[in-house]
Amino acid sequence: MAHYHNPAIRQLKDQQVRFVPRDVRLDQIDRAERLVNELNVGGTYHYQELCQQITLFRPEMYPDLILTGEEAAHDLRIFIEDLSDSADIPAESCTEEVLTVEDLSRQFNVSTKTVDRWRNRGLVSRRFVFGNRKRVGFLRSSVERFIARQGPGFEKNGGFTRMSDTDRDEIITKARRLAQAGGCPTEISRRLARRMGRAAETIRSTLKQYDQEHPDSPVFPEAQMQLTDDVKNEIYRGFRKGINVQRLSEKYGRTRTSIYRIVSEVRAQRLVDQPIDCIFHPEFEAPDADELILHTPAPTPEKPTTPKAPPGLPPYLAGLYRIPLLTKEQEVYYFRKFNFLKFSAARLRDRLDVSRAKAALMDQIEAYLDEATEIKNLLIRSNLRLVVSIAKKHVKPTGNFFEMVSDGNLSLIRAIEKFDYGKGFKFSTYASWAIMKNYARSIPAENTYQDRYRTGSDELFLASTDRRSDQFEQERVNTQQHQALMQILSRLDERERSIIVSRFGLEQNTEPQTLEQLGGRFGVTKERIRQLETRALIKLRKIATEEKLDIPGI
Repeated sequence: MAHYHNPAIRQLKDQQVRFVPRDVRLDQIDRAERLVNELNVGGTYHYQELCQQITLFRPEMYPDLILTGEEAAHDLRIFIEDLSDSADIPAESCTEEVLTVEDLSRQFNVSTKTVDRWRNRGLVSRRFVFGNRKRVGFLRSSVERFIARQGPGFEKNGGFTRMSDTDRDEIITKARRLAQAGGCPTEISRRLARRMGRAAETIRSTLKQYDQEHPDSPVFPEAQMQLTDDVKNEIYRGFRKGINVQRLSEKYGRTRTSIYRIVSEVRAQRLVDQPIDCIFHPEFEAPDADELILHTPAPTPEKPTTPKAPPGLPPYLAGLYRIPLLTKEQEVYYFRKFNFLKFSAARLRDRLDVSRAKAALMDQIEAYLDEATEIKNLLIRSNLRLVVSIAKKHVKPTGNFFEMVSDGNLSLIRAIEKFDYGKGFKFSTYASWAIMKNYARSIPAENTYQDRYRTGSDELFLASTDRRSDQFEQERVNTQQHQALMQILSRLDERERSIIVSRFGLEQNTEPQTLEQLGGRFGVTKERIRQLETRALIKLRKIATEEKLDIPGI
């Protein structure tokens, strides 16, 4: 019910919002609701007559426009809601009771989605101001008229008869039995809905309400009632690592559709948050820019030469001579393509809606950014020799040459991001000044730091030997320690083991998580996570002491 079927009604709403006083709009809302209740869904109506009944004025526009009853009722319900939204009506100022979506949900024991379906079926809603927040509300008379219009059997057929205490206890008992057998909340809600002849959302909301009212004996103690940003990012990382969607669905108690939706939202949000800066040129907006810039092959020099590396160079420096330098024409080509790809990605990102992101659009944005990254890496590799040549001129006998090269590489990367190829200069000129300017700042700062913290024992430290064993031996010992530790952890129950592994980052490529993050993941407070962690650590110490486990290196 979010969009008008006929643009004429939307135009009428815009006119009333812009030019009609607030008191007149309130009268029009009441007349429009009375008109909605009088409409015959199977009939037809002239637009001018409908407009006259609402505004008391017969317009001259659209004299031949005829709307079906269903069309008129749909658009007038949106008209009422939009007009009330513009009037800023306080809920307490109404002469009758105003019910929210949650009020109807509790009163008739249905889900909020069912209430939304009632709005599509003809329940007239308005927008009221509740405190400092504007929300959808329903007049008590509007609700009573809607129920009366549906017929005497609607309450029973609609599935919103009040649930008795016996029914609620039966749902909770059966859900607890299924949860102990390993069922997830979504599957349990669906199964009980089929058995008991109720909506799955009704079962889900009943169980959720019970868990909130009985935190000491919930049906789903580890259920994730609300997804935090950390949990969403964890789902996204698991999906990108190749974890099966079904496994993610079972782990987090969500449907497969929800997992795909979460992955899409996180992916879109990361694209929105990613900075995309480019050096703009008017040629990017030409109609044939895509064909000329992206599909034109790169120019090749007539005699490409790769100088031979001088003998005796370290492997890193010798490897730089295998990469040919770029000509001025090649630089212009690659910098233009590099910036145009980022410009195209930013333009596509402006069309990205995080809540309803399309995979094809995100694929195209990522393809542009990946290609831009490849060109950037090419430009970096082609100019690394420039950094080395400048670093040679600025290094001191007591300085570290490779540290200066590393510092100069960072300046080179920043210069590539900021270089404007349209001004006609060679990139080597611009990059040379950027690197030397950076050295002019960093070298005096480094000298000051060394003078301030000179201890007099630097020579002794440099002359001392490294008594550490071979790195491969250390890696082998670490692997054995990790295996022994995981063997001890297997003695814990699943929840305690998961908390310990997540708290200390024991899985590969994972970071330790905070108590608050784990609390959001398991649906409990961070204090409860701390208690479970302490209990698990006590168990681990007891196991290691009693069995005298032999852990290499400890």
